[in-house]
Order: sequence, then structure tokens, then C-alpha cells
Amino acid sequence: MGQLGPKEKMMLHLLYILAFTTIAVLAVGNLIRSLFVVGIESQREPSPRWSPRGPSLQYQGAPHPELLDETGNVIDEPLLVMRSVSVQEAREQLDALYNSDPGSRGENRGESEK
Repeated sequence: MGQLGPKEKMMLHLLYILAFTTIAVLAVGNLIRSLFVVGIESQREPSPRWSPRGPSLQYQGAPHPELLDETGNVIDEPLLVMRSVSVQEAREQLDALYNSDPGSRGENRGESEK
């Protein structure tokens, strides 16, 4: 294989331009179609979903397995509990992490888990 001449280079450039133009047109078309679908779906009433207190009257599927306990009943409790932290306390914790020794972080973490 030798080097490409000026005509071959120009043909490759045109091929690249055509390929990327096609991809760009498809992407923009997909974006516009998605915007229309989201707009239409936002106007519709929400479909019935699984509630923790039991299925709605028009329920058609099963709940996600992570929302069920060992016996298959729907969990009716929060799955994540977060502790509220003040801004000052968060700053102190971040400062302590920033100012601590890189080697001492593992030791502190081990002590706090005990």
C-alpha cells in the first residue's frame, strides 16, 4: 500500500463528512422525538403503581424484589435512614479528614467501627 493521492484523500474527507453528518442528523432526530414523547407523557395521568400498602385496583405487575421481605410481603418501612448533620459539623468532619495523616485514616475507621 502506498500513500494516498489528493483525490483519494478528498474522497476520504467527503466520506467522513457524510458519515458524521448522518450520525448527527440521527442524533438530533432522536433528541427531538424524545422531547415529544416526554412532553406527551407529562400530559397523561400517571399509571397506577405498586404502593407499600398493597396493589392498586388496576395493578398489572409485581413489585421489585428488593421491596419484598423474606416471605414475599411488601416492606412498609424506610429503606434508607439518613442522619441530619449541621453545616458546622460537616465542615469539622471534612477538616478533620483533610488535616489527618493519610496512614491514620484506616486506623481511625477501624476504631470507629468497633
